[in-house]
Amino acid sequence: MPDAVPAPGEVLIAIRRAGICGTDAEFYSGAMQYLHDGNASYPIRLGHEWMGVVTAVADDVAPSWVGRRVTGDTMLGCGKCYRCLDGRHHVCEHRFELGIRGGKPGALAERLAYPTRYLHHLPDEVDDVSGALVEPAGNALRAVRAADLSVGDRLLVLGSGTIGLLVAMFARAADAEVHIMGKSEDTLGFARSLGYTVWTAETLPGLPWDAVIDCSNAASLPAKALDLVEPGRRVVYVGLAGSPSLIDTRALALKDVTAVGILGASQALDGVIDAFARGAVDPRPLVAGTVALDDVASVLAGERPSHAGSGPKIHVTVSGAPERPSERNHR
Repeated sequence: MPDAVPAPGEVLIAIRRAGICGTDAEFYSGAMQYLHDGNASYPIRLGHEWMGVVTAVADDVAPSWVGRRVTGDTMLGCGKCYRCLDGRHHVCEHRFELGIRGGKPGALAERLAYPTRYLHHLPDEVDDVSGALVEPAGNALRAVRAADLSVGDRLLVLGSGTIGLLVAMFARAADAEVHIMGKSEDTLGFARSLGYTVWTAETLPGLPWDAVIDCSNAASLPAKALDLVEPGRRVVYVGLAGSPSLIDTRALALKDVTAVGILGASQALDGVIDAFARGAVDPRPLVAGTVALDDVASVLAGERPSHAGSGPKIHVTVSGAPERPSERNHR
């Protein structure tokens, strides 16, 4: 690949760390829907969960960016349309999605050219591991905000993967009572080790759920979420199934439930960085280990590194050797 060169309004970033997402694995297998509806095509360079250091800027960009640790939004709007000007660039019809939609090369690389409009500075209090988790955490924080929780509310999180656990972390930081429903004993065991109450579909008690957030990829769970939530409360959909997931809008209306869909992290990135910097949420235990850039393909194909711990997330270190984060880094 030719080396990245920043276009007007862009900086050049040396990537330090990037996360591998389920979306990346779907692109690798060919299952990703964007490939079938024309929003993406091969060849594509993946990677949308990342952090790095600015090493150069375009002529029209302030040189003060050089040397700063940064991360950025996945959703890159045109900046000119009604939606962008209205603060909804994440649903801009002409948007790029970094490493996903429209051919904008992603962060699984040594260097990334990226627009300053969507760049976010990382303070020293947010280390590299947390910095590469800002993007998925933004989805989770938006979901928790959409649930409109009050102190002591009982939240049910459907799904015990990365997004589900990040949702649980932000909800617990908001003093909600958090329960997680999943199906894998490995992931549920890990969630239990973080102090969460966990259930399977078979063991889930008949408690009143003040909010339900679906973080799964199961086509049956959106309807289940609507069935479980208390009347007059909220369901939030942040997970996406590989096939259509149907809900009965009669139940939605007759239960007077508010349903909210979440696409992307855009409006919550600053809030995530602040929460990480204050120590209100520590996402680092979710990272099971790292691989080098040359070993990404095996992880995309579904292989779990032999050195990995129990967490759901694998990170890529561009220049470092594979490692497992120490317990010291999690405190």
